[in-house]
Amino acid sequence: MQTSHRFFWRACLAALCLLGGVGLQAQAADYTGPLLDAHLHYNVEAQQPHPIPDVLARMQRSGVRAIVANSRPNDGTRALTEARAQTQAAGVAVVPLVRLYRNRDDYSHWFQDPTIFDMVQAELARGTAAGPYRGIGEFHLYDSANARGKVAQQLMALADQRGLVVLAHVDDAAIDLLMAATPSAGQATRLIWAHTGIGGASVARVRGLLAQYPALMGELSYRPGLTCAGAQGGTVVCPEWRALLLEYPDRFLVGSDTWINPRWQYYEAQMQEYRSWLGDLPPAVARKVAWENGARLFGLPLAP
Repeated sequence: MQTSHRFFWRACLAALCLLGGVGLQAQAADYTGPLLDAHLHYNVEAQQPHPIPDVLARMQRSGVRAIVANSRPNDGTRALTEARAQTQAAGVAVVPLVRLYRNRDDYSHWFQDPTIFDMVQAELARGTAAGPYRGIGEFHLYDSANARGKVAQQLMALADQRGLVVLAHVDDAAIDLLMAATPSAGQATRLIWAHTGIGGASVARVRGLLAQYPALMGELSYRPGLTCAGAQGGTVVCPEWRALLLEYPDRFLVGSDTWINPRWQYYEAQMQEYRSWLGDLPPAVARKVAWENGARLFGLPLAP
């Protein structure tokens, strides 16, 4: 009996040592591969304080090898595509999208303004120095019911028919309404969901939408509940989100969302934060979220 007791306590001690060792392990190393910034704005107010050499230097220091660019108005995006010598020297590919906003007033009524639809069609026909536009957005719907607006419905149908990517800042209810407006009922619609929902749609709801719409992608900037503090003071992916990323490793992207100038000032810090929590994922999953998912979506090399 005494022998069995000694064995029991030795086993307990060994287990405690093992657990202690796990707790003392260093946090996983940061992700060090390429990044694709799938949500970048180069708006008019950013262009003087942050000229193209400045923004490209920030990308280069951050290991960003491609950007999905849009701007208010579209001149900023066009300027990035026209700076081909500079972007190529920096090793940054530019994927241009047509934005729906000529000015800030357009945010509140674009979905029912026929001149917006005309402008988007004209921009698509015009193209850029880097070739054709690859999508439409970012656009906002602060009330999901506005997804029923005539122009919103027309643009979704147009994107579906032409195979254009849509970048949308909307809630989960609007996702269903926008997808319903497409000829494929959302089954072929390539929509990047900015922030993977505003207002913090639950992980269960996000999971349901990913299952329902095969080409829906979630972009993770500003996403509440995504990351937690790590045991050693770093940043890790929270358990619910970690499970979702592992379940759908091909469906998520990262982005800077440089919607105001301070986001440019902290660009490198934002990219470093991504690298920190991406390092908490299995390496193959981290590389998909950081680069490969966006590269596949836009036809870029998987090994930049």
